Amino acid sequence: MKPILEPIPLGNQKSILGFCFDKKDFETPWHFHPQHELTYIEESVGTKFIGDYVGGYQPGELVLLRSNLPHCWKNNTSQSSNSKSYVVQWNLGIFPEVPELDSIHQLLKTASRGLIFDKEQVRHFIPLIKTFPDLSGQELYIQLLGLLSALSKASYTPLSAASFTDDIPSEYGTRMAKIHDFVGENFGRKIYLKELADLVNLSEQSFSRFFTKMMGRPFFTFLNEYRINHAARMLVDTEEPIAQIAYACGYDSLPFFHKKFNESYQISPAKYRKRYFKK
Repeated sequence: MKPILEPIPLGNQKSILGFCFDKKDFETPWHFHPQHELTYIEESVGTKFIGDYVGGYQPGELVLLRSNLPHCWKNNTSQSSNSKSYVVQWNLGIFPEVPELDSIHQLLKTASRGLIFDKEQVRHFIPLIKTFPDLSGQELYIQLLGLLSALSKASYTPLSAASFTDDIPSEYGTRMAKIHDFVGENFGRKIYLKELADLVNLSEQSFSRFFTKMMGRPFFTFLNEYRINHAARMLVDTEEPIAQIAYACGYDSLPFFHKKFNESYQISPAKYRKRYFKK
């Protein structure tokens, strides 16, 4: 399994692609590509990986990614609805370097860390984004330019602590894709470092160095973030007892789960669930 540079059909005849993805699962693994990307999540909940960031996603999110930023969305396999998103991808350099477009170029530069926009501020842009799959030619170009100009004035939050502006070696991408898939399938049980090291043909020490270099923290710190994020989604989306959720997410000790959840969300699991059930 290699990182997907995605055979995006862009070149001399076409520099922008808009499409709607609507299937049971988001199928693309952790990958990167030389195009910029804007993604709107219409349906589905799960976990998003943006650079070295891991966290939950839900409907209504709008995320901007600069070229070469590794990313993927992994939906919860238990969800009943489809995974649906609207995506716009475009080549670098299609907007000229002129003073009038400085705000757009600055926005794209900052997007090397991945940006998630304030939902309320961009809510009225969503109908426009949904039209992109049906646009072409100069109309598509002009609409994208106008949208990016408007987004440059909206509030956003960077996601990845590290920025990615260059291609990562394909071998590294292959390893990380395998690791992400393995974690998604096995986070509910005890995971041993040797399993991951063997998976990507590294010694345990080399694996630890590699993972920390790629994700900016040790593997088990990342694993805890993944588990806590999944637990948070289960607290909102299910009525299962908190203890059962903790065990399903790989925590043998309920007090340890409460401690880690509090560290991540500054609130207890019970209060977190109560806060969302009030909405």
